Amino acid sequence: MLAIEVRRFGGPEVLVPVSLPDPVAGRGELVVAVTASDVMFLDTMIRSGLGTAFFSTRPPYVPGNGVAGQVISVGDGVDDSWVGRSVIAHTGGPGGGGGYAERAIAHLADTVPVPDGLDPLAAAAVVHDGPTALRVVKVIDPRPGEHILVLGAAGGMGILLVQLLRARGAHVIGAARGKAKVDAVGEAGADVVIDYGHPGWTSEVRDATGGTGPGVVLDGVGGQLGLDAYAIMADGGRFSAHGAPSGSFSAIDQSDARRRNIAVTGIGDLQGPPGERADLARQILPDVRAGRIRPLVGQTFPLTEAARAHTMMAAREAIAKTLLTH
Repeated sequence: MLAIEVRRFGGPEVLVPVSLPDPVAGRGELVVAVTASDVMFLDTMIRSGLGTAFFSTRPPYVPGNGVAGQVISVGDGVDDSWVGRSVIAHTGGPGGGGGYAERAIAHLADTVPVPDGLDPLAAAAVVHDGPTALRVVKVIDPRPGEHILVLGAAGGMGILLVQLLRARGAHVIGAARGKAKVDAVGEAGADVVIDYGHPGWTSEVRDATGGTGPGVVLDGVGGQLGLDAYAIMADGGRFSAHGAPSGSFSAIDQSDARRRNIAVTGIGDLQGPPGERADLARQILPDVRAGRIRPLVGQTFPLTEAARAHTMMAAREAIAKTLLTH
């Protein structure tokens, strides 16, 4: 089968197409003929070698931690009725692995059937961002009418968060950089859209809240942008520091947060119990099928052009979800 392999940590050029043996399902596993592979910013960090302190992934390896496709074989302990079913699935352990390939192994517990009639690319777009977005919403518990600032709102998960928060009655301020991304956030339904590439963007956020500052900040960017958003938020609010495309999560001063009575949560607070990710995927897929939630696939690349996909993401040019198609 065709797959993408990383034989050494480095830039996008280390993503090399190779021919590997077809995988064989073990006990409790399925083999999926892949239609689309999820590309996450996490993949680029692991590929570059920046994730060695957190993940055990080492070269040589096949990247990718989520796929959409059709089950073509099953291992012991998996009912034969799965064969032929359209599914989405997490692949690999923490950090993922094995998703950038024509065939991928998935554990039954990480595999979710796709409703009939749902575009497989739309299903692939929520394989990870959907459950994580639902988890963020659960943790921050938005209230009707509350001003919520979403940083990185044009990302794959940001687009979903805008819609989920609007459905809960929140007043959503979506922040992104550049006209194309700002337009995408507006089309997703944000009440106010702000370009944080402009000087004075935090003043625009404050003005959009009537001067009080947002009660909730969902930081999908990290770094200085996250700190700037924290500085203008209302005391007594909630801050979710779950994104690090800037290179680091926002380092919030915990003593200052206690003084201002701001509840700060991080990526660790989004880790649910075993099986929850699949349960949340089952929850969101019917909403995607019905059009109540509309993921945005901003760009697709053939599997062999995985390096181009990573290059575009590193340049911060990708809009919403990036997928590799087969």
